[in-house]
Formats: sequence, C-alpha cells, structure tokens
Amino acid sequence: MDKKIAVVTGATKGIGLSIAQRLSNDGYFVLGTYVSDYSEAVLACIETDNFKLFQVDASDFEACQTFSKTVKKTFGSISVLINNAGIVRDGLLMSMKESDFDDVINVNLKGAFNMTQSFSRQLLRSKGGSIVNIASVIGVMGNAGQANYAASKAGLIGFSKSLAKEFGSRDVRVNVVAPGFIETEMTKDLDVHDILKNIPLQKLGQVEDIADAVSFLVNSKYITGQIISVCGGLSM
Repeated sequence: MDKKIAVVTGATKGIGLSIAQRLSNDGYFVLGTYVSDYSEAVLACIETDNFKLFQVDASDFEACQTFSKTVKKTFGSISVLINNAGIVRDGLLMSMKESDFDDVINVNLKGAFNMTQSFSRQLLRSKGGSIVNIASVIGVMGNAGQANYAASKAGLIGFSKSLAKEFGSRDVRVNVVAPGFIETEMTKDLDVHDILKNIPLQKLGQVEDIADAVSFLVNSKYITGQIISVCGGLSM
C-alpha cells in the first residue's frame, strides 16, 4: 500500500471518529477499532475507502497482538497510532467498586500499553512514526469523583513521556493531547452552566478541536514528549 497507515482506537464516535476522519482527510489509510456490537449497516455508514473498522477490545492483550499481525499481513506496517479508547466509571472513592477502578485502568491505561506494545515493532521500523495518546486535563488537575479516571489519564501521561525517551532514538515521536470538556456522549449529562464558570473561553470544545491537535502532532517532526491541553484554558 502506498498510503501511510494509521490506527485509531475507539473510532466509531465522538473524539475517536473525528480523529479518524481527519487523518483520512490528511491522506492516511485509517484502521479504526471499536468494542460494541454494531450492525453491518451502521458500520457501512461510517466506513469509507480510506477508513476501515475492526472489532478489537483494547483491554485484551492477545486481541491486540492478533490485530497487529492481521494489519501487517493485510495492509502493511503502520506509522501512526492514536490511543483514544476510554471509558468513565465516576463515583466518590468511598462508594467506588473495585471493578469500577479496574475497568477504567484496564481500558484507558492498559489498553494503550496493549496497543502500543503490539504495534511497537512496526512503529520502530517506520522511520518517523508517531504515537498520540488521548489523555485528559483531569489527569493533570485531578477531579473529585473521578479518582479512577484521573489515575488512568495521569498514568497515560507518564507512560507517554517514558516512551518518548525510549523511542526517540528511532525517530518515533510520542505525544499527548489532553482534552478538557468536549461536547461528546461522555459529557452530555454534565451541568454545562457550572462547567463554563471555570473555562476562560466560556464554551465547550468540539471533537474537531481534538482532531486538529492530533493532526498537528502527527505531522510535527520535531515535537515529542509533550502534552497539548485542548481545554479552553481550564487547566491554567
């Protein structure tokens, strides 16, 4: 395949879908992953000639290993990996179930490890590859009722900085985009009025804002180990 190949996890809606569509428009052949069961009709509405979807659970190490082998055999080696898959299980620590903590860590943090480890050889041979991990300003600031989510995203930031140092000599860049409050299904039930009080720009972000930041990092050849907060000033 002549086109460069990108993998985007959690790519059927919200931020992930917007990133996949942006990279496709940038000229990449995009392979997106999803977990939920979708009908073929729904998938057909999302897929294009340059954007194909695969059902892969990022929290399942063996599934990620199998996916990476399938990708290499069918399409060739990738040069871009976007770890976007994530979930929330919000709640105060005193009432938080162990499974709520474990599930969030397994998807948000271990899922990024699973995918990155599985595709690491392809990326290291790509001569200029890029990994962008989607964290959150909550991983930088913390937030009451989100100890599990904050821990997973803070861990993802540390993971990314370590990999930037580990992979740098092979010209593979690793960066982080940390969204603030973005209009998605994940934030639709929040009290927007109270949120806007803490955002200098006085508005929620759009999924395209995150896709823009990802596209910038993917195509910036001398940036690595950095966090770009796309949050309207919330994290200042």
